[in-house]
Amino acid sequence: MRLVIIGAGFAGMYAALSAARLRDIRGASLEELEIALIASDPRLVIRPRLYEPKPERLTAPLLEVLEAIDVVYVQGSAETVDTKSRTVEIATAKGAKKNLSYDRLVVATGSRLFRPNIPGLAEHGFSVDQLDDAMALDRHLHSLADRPAKNGRDTVVVAGGGFTGIEAATEMPARLRAILGKDARPRVIIVDRNSAIAPDMGEGPRPLIEEALRKLGVEGRFGVGVAELDKSGVTLSNSERIECGTAIWAAGMRAAPLTTQIPAERDNFGRLLVDRDLRVLSVPGVFATGDAARAACDDVGNYALMSCQHATRMGAFAGNNAAAELLGVPTMPYHQKAYVTCLDLGEAGALFTRGWDRKVEMVGDEAKKTKREINTVWIYPPRAERAAALASADPERVTDL
Repeated sequence: MRLVIIGAGFAGMYAALSAARLRDIRGASLEELEIALIASDPRLVIRPRLYEPKPERLTAPLLEVLEAIDVVYVQGSAETVDTKSRTVEIATAKGAKKNLSYDRLVVATGSRLFRPNIPGLAEHGFSVDQLDDAMALDRHLHSLADRPAKNGRDTVVVAGGGFTGIEAATEMPARLRAILGKDARPRVIIVDRNSAIAPDMGEGPRPLIEEALRKLGVEGRFGVGVAELDKSGVTLSNSERIECGTAIWAAGMRAAPLTTQIPAERDNFGRLLVDRDLRVLSVPGVFATGDAARAACDDVGNYALMSCQHATRMGAFAGNNAAAELLGVPTMPYHQKAYVTCLDLGEAGALFTRGWDRKVEMVGDEAKKTKREINTVWIYPPRAERAAALASADPERVTDL
């Protein structure tokens, strides 16, 4: 029997770890249950940190971890999923095609930034969505030092006032001063169609976020959107023109396109609808997890968000349950009642909240210390030692905050 996992992000990594853990617990041989992970590169991109400088350092190798737990790494890009024949067509780096059959499939393909058809966005907009995007932005920011300090060179417009937009915007003043000199006077402007910053964070944290933005000198344009971008700036939907050297798009996410290969219902974000065991509804043999799945966290109406906090735990449950079906043992319904947020606010510190109602627990330097620990320790892969790696993937303990 073969369990195939598509994706090496947080959900895919933990699906592999958890499936291997259950195989080990049940004493199944590698011949009885083969676990294969498909990804174009055997590394975990630390996406929650891509707003930081030097993004090329923000990856962690996975090959040694996979080898330690006897998971087969299949290099390539999954292009087609045939759920009737239970096969995945893979394109290799050299352009060849090959098919891999499965008995159970875990779709852990993550998400992508939603880029609407706004004039000039594709040509002139940057992002911190994928590693290549963040590296392109970093190169661009460094190139500003070769340009004269006029015509908005030191101005950054960030489209999107949610989690990603805030973290990118609040990091910009320090990044630009490091590149342009300590006497530089960066101007950062957040643009969002909502009437206030951080629409999903609620009324409790918002005043603290607004205070941090004032401290950093970050401006806001709310109730308007970006209508057009060009090489020298952006035009807003209210016709305001902002000359800027850098425009960053951080408005909205969608599930990766491979989810459309699965003949099942999806939500407005492209996520596959799943049951409490993370099985894709009406498609036998297929599980979805992480940003590819719309999953209930509890019995009171809360659903997993597109975040690594949810993806890691969902991945552990999906991998366990896919393996459990093949090994003939009970599955474990996914649940995640604990929920925290830790929002980086650049030189203004950070903000830590707990619960779906976003109760503030820490702010400033204290929260910043926690944010650094989360970003540099908690979300990284386990060490490539079999017992430790398998122990890290107990679904009931993963991301149990």
